Amino acid sequence: MSLARRRFAWFLLFLSPALFGVNMLAARYVTFVPPNALALGRWLLFCLILLPIVWRELHAKRDAIGREWPDLLLLGALGMWVCGAFVYIGGRTTEALNIGLIYAASPIVVLIFGRERLTPGRLAGIIICLLGVCAVFAKGQLGNLLDVRLASGDLWIAAASAAWAVYSLLLKQRPSAFDPLARLCLIASGGVLILVPFTIGEALLFGGPDLGDSRVWIAWLIVATVPGLGAYAAYSFCVAELGPSSTSVSMYLGPPYVGLMAWAALGEAPHWYHLLGIALVLPGLFLVTRPVPKRT
Repeated sequence: MSLARRRFAWFLLFLSPALFGVNMLAARYVTFVPPNALALGRWLLFCLILLPIVWRELHAKRDAIGREWPDLLLLGALGMWVCGAFVYIGGRTTEALNIGLIYAASPIVVLIFGRERLTPGRLAGIIICLLGVCAVFAKGQLGNLLDVRLASGDLWIAAASAAWAVYSLLLKQRPSAFDPLARLCLIASGGVLILVPFTIGEALLFGGPDLGDSRVWIAWLIVATVPGLGAYAAYSFCVAELGPSSTSVSMYLGPPYVGLMAWAALGEAPHWYHLLGIALVLPGLFLVTRPVPKRT
């Protein structure tokens, strides 16, 4: 590995959480595009941009698509519909930093259901993470937890966070004949198929996006390229150059980055309970995700 590539990988390691965070800002700002339509436009454009890059592999392994299509649809429903449209729905009634903090807790679900060793340190990390997320849910007041309504934006984000955890587990457990980039294009295509009927229903009930508004196309382009291609490409490059253990450290930067960007771009100043949530979630994540020494 060249020194220049390694330095570039470390640069991307600190940049990729900000790229992912742009999607959470879009959930707050892009209210002029209906949620399902925003998710559909994002992943359809993502597929169109990525398709020329992976077309040769898809064509060579086209028989495998027929075998894997149930998995592709399921992963697309979880990763592109639930983790897409649900975030955009929740972003209309909750702050961007809430989204970042709640999403940051998804690794604990992966740990619990991923059959990994549950050490005392990891158990302590799970408890600390949950306390941090609860602090955000309750806005610092324990009694508020009893008043949470099913229509709360935080619950939409919690559902998306849980879906992301399940998506991550299935991605590891389900075999595939495709390389990660080609498989991601196929999964996104499955997500597009799932999103189409929901987008049509959304348009019939509440109205669709104004295709004559240039802001709509700019929003689709941004969410497809920055938290889409840009974030995934940066993360994959870091995994290849630095390894998964070092790259996983970048998840700790997500909530602070989102908080700072939301403050600068949207004027959403963090409250004291957000800072409490960050102070609990970050060390909790460190305990949950740090490697466990092998037994001798």
